[in-house]
Amino acid sequence: MSTFNPFRSKRLAYRAIENTPEDDDFIHSIQSDPLSYATSNSTLLKPQTKQDTLNGYKKHLVKDSLLAVIILLPNDKAQDGPREKEERNTSRAAIGQDAWTSVGIIALKKGEPGHSHHRNSEVSIDIAKPYQNCGFGSEAIEWVLDWGFRKAGLHRIAVLSFSYNLGASRLYERLGFQLEGRQREAIWYDGEWHDMLTFGILAREWRDNGHRKLKEVSSK
Repeated sequence: MSTFNPFRSKRLAYRAIENTPEDDDFIHSIQSDPLSYATSNSTLLKPQTKQDTLNGYKKHLVKDSLLAVIILLPNDKAQDGPREKEERNTSRAAIGQDAWTSVGIIALKKGEPGHSHHRNSEVSIDIAKPYQNCGFGSEAIEWVLDWGFRKAGLHRIAVLSFSYNLGASRLYERLGFQLEGRQREAIWYDGEWHDMLTFGILAREWRDNGHRKLKEVSSK
């Protein structure tokens, strides 16, 4: 996170979700992707109308989040690498003089009424299909951990995953999250029972991870 611009990371930028047709279309494009839906949502997998998205997912993001932002990539970077033109959503926002492309959504859940003193939150993230496996998810999570612990004063941040999503579990552990709990066979997906996993990271663990990375860089 930049000291001078707290809403930037190495390659990405972050802005508020707007009530615009472009943002509505982008959010709906993520909800309409069945694989992304199945790996990040425990509700019954079925086709989503745009109204479903606006009254459900978007409303939840705006109402129930401590922070909910669109993840942005500079347009020149968005053109790099193999991309299918018809899959690319080109929702744009002007930050300074640059144009950006929406590539995902990341949010921190707001504490339940009467529980804010525990300073806990839960992160959720969705990356649009054309921009997956590019490292944007890990960069955005590192940014939101920085914001949550340094700006919002949180003590613990959790993330939920499903046992069939092995890539997500490996990512969370690589970023410093620890497996805290396993609800056995709590998720019915694709004809089988799967476990619901809870990962968590504490503020002091996050700080220790940052210090360790600095030492590794300085020793090279």
